[in-house]
Amino acid sequence: MGVKIAPSLLSCAFAELGREVRAVDEAGAEWIHVDVMDGRFVPNITVGPLIVEAVRASTERVVDVHLMIDRPERYLEDFASAGADVITVHAEATAHLHRALARIRALGKRAGLALNPATPVAAAGEVLDQIDLLLVMSVDPGFGGQDLIARSPEKVAHARAMVERRRPGGVEVEVDGGVGVQNAASLARAGATVLVAGSSLFGHPEGAAAGVRAIRAAASGPDPE
Repeated sequence: MGVKIAPSLLSCAFAELGREVRAVDEAGAEWIHVDVMDGRFVPNITVGPLIVEAVRASTERVVDVHLMIDRPERYLEDFASAGADVITVHAEATAHLHRALARIRALGKRAGLALNPATPVAAAGEVLDQIDLLLVMSVDPGFGGQDLIARSPEKVAHARAMVERRRPGGVEVEVDGGVGVQNAASLARAGATVLVAGSSLFGHPEGAAAGVRAIRAAASGPDPE
């Protein structure tokens, strides 16, 4: 199977959350991505465990929770109980990364590690044996609708090379930020296995389901000229 598509609910119509989730589910999106922001680690504030519960009730797909929050270890149990399948924390957000990742796994969830654009891939090296997913941020986190940072495919390739050297087949490489039809192929070719797409998907003129199909087709095709 090719790259997985993970619609980011940050860009959906929250007044119709259940309908939006079902639309991308029925269109074949393998994961549903929930961005949690606290107004501290990033400047925006979004959602909490209650929204994750609502998403869980609307789909059987993988619920991928991305915690862009300070000291995420305080809330791991809450998001696990709410129905998250994957819980991702930022390397920059906690002084006790080993402990946080171990706790996610102890809760029976897949553990993800996110790296901001200025954080080198090597930062994941000390915990690579504790993670199931390595998230390469291709924008500075905090807001949707940003343009992908130009060197992101190179960083994704570096992440993929490290993963294949140390944990072949054992770690997903996810990309989040500015993902769309114009760069999906280059990211997939670089080694991404999960593409998070928000505004480019939910903003598709024919609706979110068409957005899922468009990004999937782009990811499997040649780079645009």
